[in-house]
Amino acid sequence: MNDLTRRGFLLLGTAATALALTDSPAFATRSPGKAWLARPGRSVRPMVRWWWPDAHVDPAEIRREIDQLAAAGFGGAEIAAVHHSIRDKSVLDPAGHGWGTPAWNAAVEAALDQAARRGIRVDLTIGPSWPAAVPSITPDSPAAVKELAHGSVTVAAGATYAGDAPPPAVPPAEGVTERKLLLVQAARIEPAHSTGDETGLDPASVREVPVTGESVTWTAPADGEWVLISYWERGSGQRPESGPHTAPEAYVVDHFSAAGTRAVIDHWESELLTPAVRRLLRKAGGALFEDSIEIETDALPWTPGLLEEFGRRRGHPLAPLLPVVLLAEEDPVFAYEAAMTRHARKDYWDTISELFNEHHFAGLRDWAHSLGLKSRAQPYGLRTDAIAAAAVLDIPEGESLGFKNLDDYRCLAGGRDLAGHEVLSSEAGAYAGGAYTTTWTKLLTTMGGAYAAGLNQTVLHGFSYASAPGAAWPGFAAFTPYDGTAGYSESWGPRQPTWQHISDISGYFARVHQVLREGVPRADVAVLRQTGYTKTGIGASWFTRDGIPTGWTHQFVSGPLLDLPAARVSGGRLAPSGPAYKALFVEGDKFYAGEPTMTVPVAGRLLEYARAGLPIVLLGAWESASVPGLPGDGENERLREIAAALLAEPTVRLVADQADVPGALADLGVRPDARFDVRPDMRPDAGPDMRPDMRPDAGPDAEPDMRPATPSTLLTLRRVAGKIDYYYLCNGKHVENPKPPVAPIDHDVTLARADRHGIPYVLDPWTGRAERIALYTEEPDGIRLRVALQPGQARIVAIGRAGLFGDRSGRRPHATATDADRALYSGGDLAVRAAKAGTYTTALSTGRTVTTVIGEVPPPVELSSWRLEVEDWRPGATPDRTDKVVHELSLDALLPWTEIPELADVSGIGTYTTTVDLDGPAYLELGEVTDTCRVRVNGRRLDPVDQISPVVDAGPYLRRGTNTIEVEVATPLGNRLRTADPDVYGGLKRQPYGLKGPVRLLPYGEERVRT
Repeated sequence: MNDLTRRGFLLLGTAATALALTDSPAFATRSPGKAWLARPGRSVRPMVRWWWPDAHVDPAEIRREIDQLAAAGFGGAEIAAVHHSIRDKSVLDPAGHGWGTPAWNAAVEAALDQAARRGIRVDLTIGPSWPAAVPSITPDSPAAVKELAHGSVTVAAGATYAGDAPPPAVPPAEGVTERKLLLVQAARIEPAHSTGDETGLDPASVREVPVTGESVTWTAPADGEWVLISYWERGSGQRPESGPHTAPEAYVVDHFSAAGTRAVIDHWESELLTPAVRRLLRKAGGALFEDSIEIETDALPWTPGLLEEFGRRRGHPLAPLLPVVLLAEEDPVFAYEAAMTRHARKDYWDTISELFNEHHFAGLRDWAHSLGLKSRAQPYGLRTDAIAAAAVLDIPEGESLGFKNLDDYRCLAGGRDLAGHEVLSSEAGAYAGGAYTTTWTKLLTTMGGAYAAGLNQTVLHGFSYASAPGAAWPGFAAFTPYDGTAGYSESWGPRQPTWQHISDISGYFARVHQVLREGVPRADVAVLRQTGYTKTGIGASWFTRDGIPTGWTHQFVSGPLLDLPAARVSGGRLAPSGPAYKALFVEGDKFYAGEPTMTVPVAGRLLEYARAGLPIVLLGAWESASVPGLPGDGENERLREIAAALLAEPTVRLVADQADVPGALADLGVRPDARFDVRPDMRPDAGPDMRPDMRPDAGPDAEPDMRPATPSTLLTLRRVAGKIDYYYLCNGKHVENPKPPVAPIDHDVTLARADRHGIPYVLDPWTGRAERIALYTEEPDGIRLRVALQPGQARIVAIGRAGLFGDRSGRRPHATATDADRALYSGGDLAVRAAKAGTYTTALSTGRTVTTVIGEVPPPVELSSWRLEVEDWRPGATPDRTDKVVHELSLDALLPWTEIPELADVSGIGTYTTTVDLDGPAYLELGEVTDTCRVRVNGRRLDPVDQISPVVDAGPYLRRGTNTIEVEVATPLGNRLRTADPDVYGGLKRQPYGLKGPVRLLPYGEERVRT
């Protein structure tokens, strides 16, 4: 193991200890009870991004807002100094109320103290806004972010250039006063290598030119036109977003050097970590957080000493390659032959990536640990290895706004899981132009798929402090107005009518998180990515387009992860105590022309894996593989020798086309944990029994009608805790704006199980109830059951021993088929339900077939006449005060508020009340609702409603005779803001708020089955 490999090994952490915990007897025998899902703890509850207008805050209000969050069921808040909505920055006082001032520290102390009292945690952003910046440096400081600017001049054959070195083509940013001439080079222009905007150069002609001070005298050779290039090292002058936040103004630090990290630490130690803050961080502190790494330079990102670091790490000098790695206004300037240019740029960015992860993330992580905190960050924005960075961080984070493909999350999940960490976080619910119009249904639908990709912490974007200088009703919002119009969503909180129902939403998130942190993750395949970028929307060949829709799961890994202790093979699995990948898939580098590239150490590791029994599939011309950057002497030949040995192993398959991937996997005996069969009789409008039930009721004669491996929008994730399997299933979006759109699904799904005697339970993340599934079949490779889901809807299935979650059915027989609408356990006994009277046949797991008679069932009842009372939210006397006006109406038919004249521009809370005579139990189907809703029957509030598919079992609450039904609906504020603040929000379209239905009672009969 060389020094760099060893450093990478230590940098990524000691995952072996963390993963070993999953094999301990205590872990394996954990048995979740009834309260486990019903009352999830604070550690798994969602968080908010809490935006402060710097220190223009009142500590008393800060305490009130902590109380609001705790009461709403949130587990934490991330304090961020952000005020993009304040266009006139002169109203701010960065000297007295800026980030890091005594006023800021007092507010942070209040937040931490109140959070400790309420049992929630507080994360602190590493600087004001983003990227990481401090006011203790200037643009010229050694710790400030740097760039390499260039100047150039063309010199004719045989001509002499005499004068100052060519000045930078891109002028310096404001505040940058110093520059250093690093070197001057000359190169012959080679038109054959030119590519549009890039001037072609002959790499063999590149030479260093002597410099006296900053003056150059040089005569060009007589063999063509030449270019003289100067390289200037200087500060980039970048400041954090939407400042100033401090006085003096803060500047972004060098993210590629120890000096930049030290500047952050020193400033915190001297200015922000008061004795009270230090003490309170131990009680209520969660993590230090850094937002996406948006290093914006007008030239090439740089750091002092990069020439030396590059040579040490890559084994060859950077100077001859500088012309083709240069950037001006983010665009390349010169080019060599295409392959050489790609390899040179790859070497440059690999070096930057290593410096970034080692000096910035590892340095800040270790310092955070010294404070009793974790490190959380969004490790992307640059062309660096975010997969490896995810292993360095305690908590890697993605975002719903920038991640257009779920593979962006799977990149971070691979790093998290091989490092043995638990949490993958997401900045959730930022939508451009979505301020005060974003519905919870939209956010839930967006996040549903992300959970299937490995996400298990939701940080809502966001929660704004109550007010700020110049803010208008309904209060300060960090990102709206934005450029004078409706900005990014969303400022959740008591200002929003839907906050009245927030505990239902936060409870849902918490239960999903709880399940997705149980045990250890499982994924079918690891995809080796030579370049570990994310936030690209670029997936894996075959798996992303075809594999996921047929049940396969995958994660991405990059080369540095293979040095982790967990990255070993045992029993034919890679990382057996963690993701336990069944196979490794390798294709060409998608970010560098698809070339089949691999480093020699990585190739050697793959050969070890193959000889240890791991199935490996390679796509492409790996017989002629090359190293990713510029090769050293004999390096490509050595790589090809290893590749030839790898391809000769019996556990390895080479395929030429991605269509051949599934055949290669099958030939190697690799199958996914989940398999789908799409039911041909899918009926999206069949009512509630298609929704909550999971039932392969088609019987033995239906098998020929199934269509195996039909592409699906069903997304799956598996976790294993001892001998308990947890499956998260979502009918979700794999990419943004899928075509065709996500539609309802109805599948028979086969799920692998760790315990061959395990029985299935459905865990409802809305209600916190766990129920044994009554209708399924046992297959040689798992449990087969029915899954019917609306777009965005999720189900959680657990498979384990009898008696989990307080179940009282023991090992009573279950149904394997029935022609009733539903089979279930009622009071521990097997029962069936149906919407019509009749005699129903049920096949049992004992081999018996029994009949059950269900008597008369009333027909469905549509509820169309309602009394409606609307609480109309309007601007109050101050920007953070809301007045409420009540409207009372009688409706003969349900209509959106936009079609009711007195409600057309109303936002608020509407309570719909009706009475109905009924003789027996029924489902209540609400139809279309905007936005959140709650239901009361005869004065009793029902369990939280699935906001994506609002159907509830009202049976236990209904009585014979007259029943009163109330539906409370809360809306966003957009319709009222259209009229209250037309200069900003007048362009918004009216949204069809309210209960639109149709609302139906769907009676059912239920009888026990004689087993």
